[in-house]
Amino acid sequence: MDWNIITLNGSSVIMTFLFDWMSMLFMGFVFIISSLVILYSDDYMSGDLNINRFIMLVLMFVVSMMFLIISPNVISILLGWDGLGLVSYLLVIYYQNVSSYGAGMLTVLSNRIGDVALLMVIAWMINFGSWSFIYYLDFLFSSLEMELISFLVVLAAMTSSAQIPFSSWLPAAMAAPTPVSALVHSSTLVTAGVYLLIRFSPSFGYWLNVFLLLVSGLTMFMAGLGANYEYDLSSIIALSTLSQLGLMIMTISVGLPSLAFFHLLTHALFKALLFMCAGGVIHSMRDSQDIRYMGGMSVYMPFTSSCLMVSNFALCGMPFLAGFYSKDFILEMFSMSYVNMFGFFMLFVSTGLTVCYSFRLFYFALCGDFNFVSSYSVVETSYNMVFGMIGLLVMSIFGGSALMWLICPTPSVICLPYYLSFLTLFVVFIGGWFGYEVSGFMFGDGLFSVRYFGYSSFVGSMWFMPFFSTYGVTFLPLGVGYSATSVFDSGWMEYFGGQGLYWIFFNFGSVNQWFQYNNLKLFLMFFVMWVVILFFIIVY
Repeated sequence: MDWNIITLNGSSVIMTFLFDWMSMLFMGFVFIISSLVILYSDDYMSGDLNINRFIMLVLMFVVSMMFLIISPNVISILLGWDGLGLVSYLLVIYYQNVSSYGAGMLTVLSNRIGDVALLMVIAWMINFGSWSFIYYLDFLFSSLEMELISFLVVLAAMTSSAQIPFSSWLPAAMAAPTPVSALVHSSTLVTAGVYLLIRFSPSFGYWLNVFLLLVSGLTMFMAGLGANYEYDLSSIIALSTLSQLGLMIMTISVGLPSLAFFHLLTHALFKALLFMCAGGVIHSMRDSQDIRYMGGMSVYMPFTSSCLMVSNFALCGMPFLAGFYSKDFILEMFSMSYVNMFGFFMLFVSTGLTVCYSFRLFYFALCGDFNFVSSYSVVETSYNMVFGMIGLLVMSIFGGSALMWLICPTPSVICLPYYLSFLTLFVVFIGGWFGYEVSGFMFGDGLFSVRYFGYSSFVGSMWFMPFFSTYGVTFLPLGVGYSATSVFDSGWMEYFGGQGLYWIFFNFGSVNQWFQYNNLKLFLMFFVMWVVILFFIIVY
């Protein structure tokens, strides 16, 4: 649909909207999830004096995402992309403390790299005569320009979807209020990059797909491994989002963009529910997020715990929940595709790790002994929060099968040998058992992460990526600045400049002052000196 905004002297400014099955379906999901999140926020943020400002920011977030979804034009995509970046910064720093400011700056600066890449795409597409990329994907498939544009789009998507090496901003963005995290991690900011990749996927060449497979496989593995070493409830769920984004991009890289879109939608449902449940638990625990302080939450909060388990099982790919239809489909299609051993290994091991940290979370938070719960007055969440969670609970159970009927009207025939068919189930069971074993580890001197501290700090800190993104970027410029200050401003320049002149004049002044004291010996010394001089003058 073309909308002629203005015509001036024969030149028209036209905005194009693309309403196909993909954009309409995605828009519907974003609207449903955002409406339930706003309903949830009404109770969750009830103590906030500026709740109207918060709701307006969330709505601006959703509008920016709409621009990105329905535009086949790179200019209007940049408009939505920048809107997402700016509003996400405002929401991350919403609580206005030092750690929020740091996290917000890391988020916004990571996403600026993607903005620069999109601006370069706009500059290159001037050569084609139009900024509507949708017309050029097929017939410019093998051209060098399209390969460059595709690479820039991949770079932009990697920053938005937090792939290696831009992963560190995603757990940092958890500084935002929980309803924002539910929206960001399910259907808006992080999925924008995946959606862009799905749209541009027909133009990706062989090497770009191999590059994407490598990066997304490593991201998925890194996030799955890191989540098993994490004790912060929100960070575990944030790392699970990172893992699922890796899975989606991996699916795109092997030439299955519609399946990636399918998983994008099902993931949006159960991930929003997962964050809402986590928000309810954190709310009841008086803002404590450490899962070691929880335990036995299913007794105190039965409904929230039930929702948490449904969304957790959907994340693991439990049969006939939303995540099963997309995840199992992807794993089986992957097994049938021509994929190298590295990609295959990364995918299945990461799937096992997903089940592992989900079961670990389940045992730590919902089962086991009461830890510090008795010191809190833990109560079930309030009406609006429950209502928002019920809407997503129903969709997390039935959404997968409904989307399967919509997206795959004809059944796909998958022919696999027995060992590959059962590999998915085997990996899931092994992951669940390992998660159970990990959660049974005793705390004390013999703790694994204490005995092997180097390994656990490497794995638990996302392979040191947050340090590279913060200290790594600032260390060299700050070091050079310090050296320049100490050597020039406080060193030689100071010695030969202002301070040096000051000391010279000060010393001369003190000598002059000494002369002014009119000492008798001084007069006698000068008298003798002048007599000697006169004597020499007379003699010569």
